Amino acid sequence: MTKKKVCVVVTARPSYSRIKTALLAIKSHPNLELQLVVAGSALLDRYGDASKVIEADGFTIIERVYNVLEGENPTIMSKTTGIALMELSTTFYNLKPDMVVSIADRFETIATSIAAAYQNIPLVHIQGGEVTGNIDEKVRHANTKLADLHLVASEDAYNRVLKMGEYKSSIINTGCPSIDLAKDILNEDSSQFNPFDCYHGVGKIKNWQDGYLVGLQHPVTTEFGKSREHIVHTLQAIKDLDIPTFWFWPNVDAGADGTSKGIRVFREEEKPDNIYFYKNMQPLDFLRLIKNAKCLVGNSSVGIRESSFLGVPVVNIGSRQSGRLRGKNVMDCGYDIAEIKNSIKQQLKHKSYESQHIYGNGMAGQKIAEELARFEGQSHKVITY
Repeated sequence: MTKKKVCVVVTARPSYSRIKTALLAIKSHPNLELQLVVAGSALLDRYGDASKVIEADGFTIIERVYNVLEGENPTIMSKTTGIALMELSTTFYNLKPDMVVSIADRFETIATSIAAAYQNIPLVHIQGGEVTGNIDEKVRHANTKLADLHLVASEDAYNRVLKMGEYKSSIINTGCPSIDLAKDILNEDSSQFNPFDCYHGVGKIKNWQDGYLVGLQHPVTTEFGKSREHIVHTLQAIKDLDIPTFWFWPNVDAGADGTSKGIRVFREEEKPDNIYFYKNMQPLDFLRLIKNAKCLVGNSSVGIRESSFLGVPVVNIGSRQSGRLRGKNVMDCGYDIAEIKNSIKQQLKHKSYESQHIYGNGMAGQKIAEELARFEGQSHKVITY
């Protein structure tokens, strides 16, 4: 039996953790052949160069697509996506996959979907049907309409894709592969994990073994002009609280320049002695750090997904995750410094939460591989509304 060639495109650092266990399952499946393409910011050192982590995990990258332009504003996002579309079109033409997998909702993933759909290559979309307050929402739903198979992460997402007019038989709730990683971490004793043993960053931090926060705040593409102001408010709140904090670099979105500059200027001018900055970590180590944190602060989807499974308190700031299904562990607040500090204090009093299985039970990767092996690969659909 000829193996089905499954081309998976990873375009950014967070996308890898969203698909890692599925990649492992595809790689080991007797009827599937993995074609792994890495593109976009996942190849850039200033965002942690996820390709190094991917290769260290034993994966072979069959093609690298360099498409990110400097500038990190809406126009550059559009042009970066355009370059990705041209390059991925050639990549798919050369690789001739039996199907292409587009992951979630980052702005550039629409290039993966268009390049496949326009060449009549069956398209599989992972994690469609969710809602956020960002350009990601438009991209996610556009990916859904271009896709032929929908592997969603929750019942809420399943119902939304169904309401969008997609065939019921083409929508499967597999859960989110990132929860597979969280399940592994939930069941292990990671209390002795020391990030300084494996990773080097910038900044100062003291007495972190007595308890710490983790911070990760991305720009909001619809509010990109305020990204520097937003990040400075959060960093000021963290400094005022004087709690040891591990902080991570943002995604490459419109406004990322402002967020990055805000971090650098704050670090140089305010000289906080309780914040240590990292670019990236391997997915499992990142989750170990989060699992043992007193609270996760910012606007990352890891606070909505993995943290709900791990029971980690989260302070979600601003509108980036607006509308996304969330657990009891999440407390929302605005960008006001006093409000951020008060929300963190409330979460510190509450401490850990009960594990919630909103985005799956930790078996998503295997389920995804099984569905891909069953997928007949049609690239044309006729839908009656």
